[in-house]
Amino acid sequence: QVRLVESGGDLVQAGGSLNLSCAVSGTTFRIPAMGWYRQAPGKERELVAAITLDGRTNYEDPVKGRFTISRDNAKNTLYLQMNTLKPEDTGVYYCRGQWYENDYWGQGTQVTVSS
Repeated sequence: QVRLVESGGDLVQAGGSLNLSCAVSGTTFRIPAMGWYRQAPGKERELVAAITLDGRTNYEDPVKGRFTISRDNAKNTLYLQMNTLKPEDTGVYYCRGQWYENDYWGQGTQVTVSS
C-alpha cells in the first residue's frame, strides 16, 4: 500500500529552521501533485505549499520567502525547508499526494515554534 510518512518536525525557537521530509513508499509511481499542509490547534487544515511532478511550485502568502518546497523524484521524497520560523507556524504538518482518483495523506509531523 502507498504510504506517505513525514519526518523532521521538532520544537524550535522563533527564527530557527527545520527541514521536513515526506517519504513515499509502497510504489515507484511518482505522484503528479504533492503538497504540504498544516493544522494549528483549533484551526482547520490549510495548504502551505504545493509542487507538481515537473517542479512547478505554489506557496501560500504566510510562508512566501521563508519556506521552500522541493521534491527528489529519484528518491520519491518531498521536502519542505522552513526558515525564519514564527510561532504562528506551529502545527501538525501533513504531506499529501494526489493523482487521478487517489488522495493520500501522511500522519503528520509536529512543528512547534516557541517565542
